[in-house]
Amino acid sequence: MCDHHHHNSKQNDKLRIARIILALIALGTAFLNQGSLAAGLYAAAYLIAGADVLYKAFLHIKKGKIFDENFLMGAATLGAFAIKEYPEAVMVMVLYQIGEYFQDLAVEKSRRSITELMDISPDYANIEVNGTLVKKSPAEICVGEIIVVTSGEKIPLDGTIIEGNAIVDTAALTGESKPRKLIPGDKAISGCINTNGYLKIKVQKPFGESTVSKILELVEHAGEKKAKTENFITKFAGYYTPVVVLGAALLAVIPPIVTGDAFSVWIFRALTFLVISCPCALVISVPLGFFAGLGGASRKGILIKGSNYLELLSRPDTVIFDKTGTLTKGSFNIVNIIPSDGFTKEQVIEYAAYAENYSNHPIALSLKAAYHKEINPSFISDTEETAGKGVKTLINGEIVIAGNAELMNKYNINYPQITEEGTIVYVAKNEEYIGCIVIADEIKEDSLEAITELKKARIKTVMLTGDSESTAAVTAQKLGINKVFAKLLPLDKVEKTEMIIENKQKNKSVIFVGDGINDAPVLTRADIGIAMGALGSDAAIDAADVVIMDDKPSQIPAAIKHAKRTMTIVKQNIVFALSIKILFLILGAYGIMTMWGAVFADAGVALLAVVNSLRTLR
Repeated sequence: MCDHHHHNSKQNDKLRIARIILALIALGTAFLNQGSLAAGLYAAAYLIAGADVLYKAFLHIKKGKIFDENFLMGAATLGAFAIKEYPEAVMVMVLYQIGEYFQDLAVEKSRRSITELMDISPDYANIEVNGTLVKKSPAEICVGEIIVVTSGEKIPLDGTIIEGNAIVDTAALTGESKPRKLIPGDKAISGCINTNGYLKIKVQKPFGESTVSKILELVEHAGEKKAKTENFITKFAGYYTPVVVLGAALLAVIPPIVTGDAFSVWIFRALTFLVISCPCALVISVPLGFFAGLGGASRKGILIKGSNYLELLSRPDTVIFDKTGTLTKGSFNIVNIIPSDGFTKEQVIEYAAYAENYSNHPIALSLKAAYHKEINPSFISDTEETAGKGVKTLINGEIVIAGNAELMNKYNINYPQITEEGTIVYVAKNEEYIGCIVIADEIKEDSLEAITELKKARIKTVMLTGDSESTAAVTAQKLGINKVFAKLLPLDKVEKTEMIIENKQKNKSVIFVGDGINDAPVLTRADIGIAMGALGSDAAIDAADVVIMDDKPSQIPAAIKHAKRTMTIVKQNIVFALSIKILFLILGAYGIMTMWGAVFADAGVALLAVVNSLRTLR
């Protein structure tokens, strides 16, 4: 899909250069000749350079969109022909084409930076048929099929590894080349590259839902969600053009009647005025500034789903962080096991692991990891999970309860108060307390840096978590976060976010950063939802407006800075283009400015705006 597009724009560029050269040759030859031959050559040069502009103007008039840049250029240049100013008419078109060529280059460049990030798109998937590998298109493969990924290949679809170990490189997805070791039972994420090893993967999601195609889709559609500034320019052009056309008409008619000058002089001035008024630079530079801004962000591993979010990101009021998996690693480590008298550490962990067998919560995963034996699911029956509290289950006919203090209180179980720092999972069997497990979640390396940067920029920070108040307070204190809300269930997070949104400054935005599993509702509710990571959950990637590929909190201040820079550049372009426009329009009306000057002014402004926009790519 992308290659085809790529190919087209390259052809267009070649064609455009050829047309510019041909038109200039015809123009030069026309200069050297007289009479009808010269007029014919001028007309040819004009059509070679400007046929597409006239054609577009004609198409738009048919659709009822009369006033656009093509119309302005067509009217002015045909008028110039009418009063026999041939070279000017041709040069207007030639310079316009040169400007367009550079604009295309710029768009192509930012598109390429996005496509490079998108180099994650896999070309094929291997399926084993009678002992040999057959290549198929990833889109043809169904859920449940087994694919084989050999050394050096990209993982084409999301799935679970059923055989083999490999070291994979997640750089294309996260922008960070941290090798991850995969073994049977691990999730394989599409877009990663298998650097060495042989993997058999059972496909869990069709290609259309795989991580890669989701990310590709984000980038494809990023241009459709337009920022207010962009919409403003479109509206502006709608009012601006008729005013200019009217101004030109009056300029052609009134002064000669009042002053008795020759009509041709003022008609030429009016046409010059029309060419000068062409808002190319404006029309080009604003969307291009945003487009380059999105491309530049994606180079840093920050995917922004539309320029409207870029604009919102540039005016943050508060950043709300989910704690687990966002500011902390979300991989819980068991720090301590404290058995009650008469029980061993092994028993406590065994009951806890069995109880949490069916849960995907990070705490459950760490408990299962710490119990190094196979769990026999036939021993487990009747599991009931209480959100945010824990699990009650029957194991081999014994009632086992594993969870926090609230769950113990609910079942009237006597347990000792444990003051250790971390999350505490209490375990009880047949209503008798048998011990507890202390689990701590580590803070990510750059969380502190992220919060410090945000505070420097005078942005408020808030942390939401389902953890106990003491655990939450310790994390917040280490990071220097001003406000903390603890013991929240997923719905409470939405409520707190709404409260923060109600109290924000006008015209500023509230940003929520979460890693996913249960954050989708909040991500949608905040002005901007930022999902941590390619390796976060799908629901989060769908619900979020911005996706941080490498799970690093420090990317949040980086994204805000980048958005601010992009907005500065877009505003510079608007002010610059408008002020030069007004200056030249005044000069044109007084007849000081020639049509040549007018064209150079516009092509020049457009070019400078394009170059300025490209700064956001860096």
